[in-house]
Amino acid sequence: MSDDNEYDLEAIRLPDWGRVVPTAHAVPYDVLDPEGQPVEPIRRYLRDFVARGQKAGSVRSYAYVLLRWWRWLHAIGVAWEKATSAEVREYVLWLQRAPKPTKATRTTSAATAGTINPITRKHYPSDQYAPRTVRHSNAVLRSFYEFWIERGEGPLVNPVPQERPRGQRPNAHHNPLEPFRPEGRLRYNPPVPKRRPRAMPDQQWDDLFTAFRSDRDRAIVTIMISSGIRAGELLGITSPDVDWGDQLVRVRRKGTGAEQWLPVSAEAFIWLRLYLDQLRGCDLSRTIWWTLRRRSPGTPPLHYRPLTYDALRAVLRRVNESLGTNWTMHDFRHTCALRMLRSNDLSLRDIQVVLGHAHLTTTQLYLEEEPEVVIRRVHEYLSTRQQTAQPPQTAASPAIGYNATDLDILFGRDAR
Repeated sequence: MSDDNEYDLEAIRLPDWGRVVPTAHAVPYDVLDPEGQPVEPIRRYLRDFVARGQKAGSVRSYAYVLLRWWRWLHAIGVAWEKATSAEVREYVLWLQRAPKPTKATRTTSAATAGTINPITRKHYPSDQYAPRTVRHSNAVLRSFYEFWIERGEGPLVNPVPQERPRGQRPNAHHNPLEPFRPEGRLRYNPPVPKRRPRAMPDQQWDDLFTAFRSDRDRAIVTIMISSGIRAGELLGITSPDVDWGDQLVRVRRKGTGAEQWLPVSAEAFIWLRLYLDQLRGCDLSRTIWWTLRRRSPGTPPLHYRPLTYDALRAVLRRVNESLGTNWTMHDFRHTCALRMLRSNDLSLRDIQVVLGHAHLTTTQLYLEEEPEVVIRRVHEYLSTRQQTAQPPQTAASPAIGYNATDLDILFGRDAR
């Protein structure tokens, strides 16, 4: 296909080709074709991806992006090594228009998809691919083709092109000891709207906390909102990771896996103690978070199973449905960061350490004021200004001996 040709994007439907499956091998996820065999180019790339120290979650994300790309190539009839920038361009246009595939038809969430919640003022996920999803897809595809170009077994040119900043010549700051690489942003990356961190108002936090039914859930949310721990980091806590004397918990940081002790509020430790006193026969050295589940459909006995991320999201989803909100697990982290920022006792460096940010510039994103806070301050300013405003002064009476009419004519005032 040349750059002048175009596809009928409205007529393209991706085939149900292949699937992503977990494995017990060194590579935690693999992409299989319809015959159940691994897709060899993807398998070899993911193996190299894991060898570079990437986590299982990233491998799963990359596998699904590559599976969607393979389905696109089957829909348009192009081999993966024959793809050009034209196929990538049409693919990005298709992603910006096509609805996301779903396992089941929306029911209660159909009316709210893509709208704004009136309580939290946050967007509900829409049925379209978000700009961040498209940008992530482009980054994965470029990395995939870079891997094969370096091996000398793929296309000669990466089909995901880059653009240099305007007015800058290629490789202006090139290190002569390193190979030449294309520079600039990806050409077909859509712009992403800037998102500000949002905090839960105190009243809405009280309503949310009251809606949780178990001591386990209350312990989880109080730990998250007092320490800024991510949900994935929280679920990895075991019994040796809890320091009851100094009220600390130890987490393995996302990405690096580095261990870090974090302070947690006394209230969170109270709920944690109440929850742990109810557990019977659970291996706390494996995890401290457990949930009761039936062994199989139709069998009454319940047994404890480790709490997973999907199960934790289901708990929050039920609470959101009861309150009419759409809070997410990451909102607890944002709320913690903004509360600490508004305190005069903590520096920005302190907050960076607690949140586990590698760069201070990431923590500085929380310095931007929320629109609601700015609106409240402006209202307070207008109210105060109206109360302190001086009443307008009335015109002074002319002194004795002066005619008021003559003064009006002299100064051009209306004599009526």
